[in-house]
Order: sequence, then C-alpha cells, then structure tokens
Amino acid sequence: MKYILIFIFACINISKAQTITVSKEGNGDFSSIQKAIESFKPSASGKYRKIFIKNGTYNEKLWIDIARHHLILEGESEKGVVITFTQARDIWRCENPNDYGAATINVMASDVVLKNLTIINDYGFKAKGDTVIQCTNEAGKVNPSTVQNYALPREPGEKDGEKIVRKDGHQFAFRSMPGATRIKFLNCTFQSGGGDTVSPWDVEGGMYYFNHCTIEGHVDLYCPRGNALIENSLFICHNMSAAIWHDGSAKESDKTVLKNCKFVGDPGFKLGRYHREAQMYLFECEFSKEMADAPIYQSGDRTLNWGHRIYFKNCHRKGGDFAWHKNNTNLKSRDLGFKGVFGKKW
Repeated sequence: MKYILIFIFACINISKAQTITVSKEGNGDFSSIQKAIESFKPSASGKYRKIFIKNGTYNEKLWIDIARHHLILEGESEKGVVITFTQARDIWRCENPNDYGAATINVMASDVVLKNLTIINDYGFKAKGDTVIQCTNEAGKVNPSTVQNYALPREPGEKDGEKIVRKDGHQFAFRSMPGATRIKFLNCTFQSGGGDTVSPWDVEGGMYYFNHCTIEGHVDLYCPRGNALIENSLFICHNMSAAIWHDGSAKESDKTVLKNCKFVGDPGFKLGRYHREAQMYLFECEFSKEMADAPIYQSGDRTLNWGHRIYFKNCHRKGGDFAWHKNNTNLKSRDLGFKGVFGKKW
C-alpha cells in the first residue's frame, strides 16, 4: 500500500504541471511538438511542465535536451497521437559523432514522462532493401565501444569509407543518452522496422519505468541499460535473434524486471540475449506458441564476472511450457516493485 500511495502522490504532482497545448489544427499554443519543447525555458525549480498533444500525426524528430528536464509529453490518446520519423541509425552516425538525433524521440534530460503516445521510426517500413552509402567516420573501422559511447556494428563485406545500411538494422523509436534518467513511459506504443526500437541507454545511472506499453520491432527491440521495470506490456518481435536485452554492467545489483508482460512474434522468435553483464527477472509473463525453445543466452565471448542471471516466476507459454523458464527464484513479484527496483534514488 505504501508504494501505491507514493506512485499516486507522484501522479498528483505531475497533474499540477504548467501546461501548453499542441494541435495540428492550429487551435493550440503550437502546431509543432518540437517548437513547444523549445518554448520552455530551463528551470531549476524541479516542477514539471506539460505539453498536451491533441490527436494527429506529427512528422517530426523530437530533441529533449539536457535543459528540458521535468517535462511531460502527454497525448490526447495513445492511438490518436502519432509521432513518426524516418531515420536509420547507420545513416545518422555516418554524419554525426554520436546517437543523439538517431531516433524519433531523442532525450538528454532527466525526469521526463511520455504518456498516451504512438512513436514510430518508419525507416524499415519504407526502405526497399539494404543499401550502401559513403561513410568516412565509422564504416570499415573497428571502433571499440566505451562504457557510454557505443560503436556501430560492422557488417560482413563492409569496406573502408562505406556503410551497409540494412533495412532491418538499428532503428530507434526512442533513444536516451547517458545522464538521462528517471524516465516514465505510460500507455505508449513504440514501433520500428528494425532493431533497438526502445533504447534507454545510461548504463551507470539509468532508471526507467514502463506501464501498459506496446513495443514492436526486430532484434533487441527492448534494450535498457541500468535499471528498468516494465509492467502490463506487449512485445511483438519480428526477428529470430532476440526480443529483449539488458546491460547491467555498472553495478552487480542493476537489473531489468518484466512483470505481467505478453510476448508474441514471428514463428521461431527467441525471447532474449545479452552481450555484457545482465540481470533479468520475468514474473507472470505469457509467451505465445511461436516462441522458440531457446533460453535467454549470452551473445559473444565476453568474460562475465557475475555469471548467467536470468530468473523466472510463474511464466507460461501457450501450447506448453519449456523447461528453461520454470521457476528459479524465491523472490515474489511484489519484492521487485517500483521501490524494489529503483530504491531511494527515484
């Protein structure tokens, strides 16, 4: 009950936020979401500012820079407010030094709330196939990833000065940068025609909460770094490698928790994988019969200090369970609620 009251109190504080309205019809304060974001001056008060977005399709890329913290983007309805942009990560990175700008919604600020929105990166839906572009700053090079700056993956046959852009390659609908934390996603749909659809990426301090969301994409379509909790949500996977992923390499306690979530996808889709230290808990999740008989696995040969840490409780597959997702933790769902995941930092 205490945790419920805390969450309700947080929602009450948000509901009192200063509000401006965006409307495609011209009957709001702005017709562009980005212009509305930029209208808010930096504030040191910690009070939330809200942008209420009326139904419509908004063809724009959004940038929420570090000064636009304590910001709420709230749509009139989840299906009615569509924010869409066409952006392949590889194309962006051939012209820019990092991922800020590689997504439909790009976030550098903390304390951001997204509510009642559909967010789409439609590059993979529009592209007719793979393509090769000129690229001098990334392609053909083996650029090592650092803790917070991630190099592009190399494609077989890639030549120096060129980049193979896959139709189903990395396509962020949402991407947050290192330092952006305490981000909430409520009643949101995310779609892309490629991988890494939802990428909240601050391995050292990331805290992300999702409730009643739908995430559709290809490999690693949900790939948080740091700590994340997602509840009552739907995953739709169009890839045979993995639906979910986690990087919890900063601290041994970091984890991603999935509760009461449903997984569907193309026949043979795999549930998940990880490349670095990871810790995943799945409680009361439902898997469709199309899911492959393939445990969440380590990809690559990186040496891990904390081992294979994948935990299930009361998860079931339509058509019959597999042995690898049987109960293997004494923790209960309530043990890893909002405060159980994020502690006193949020």
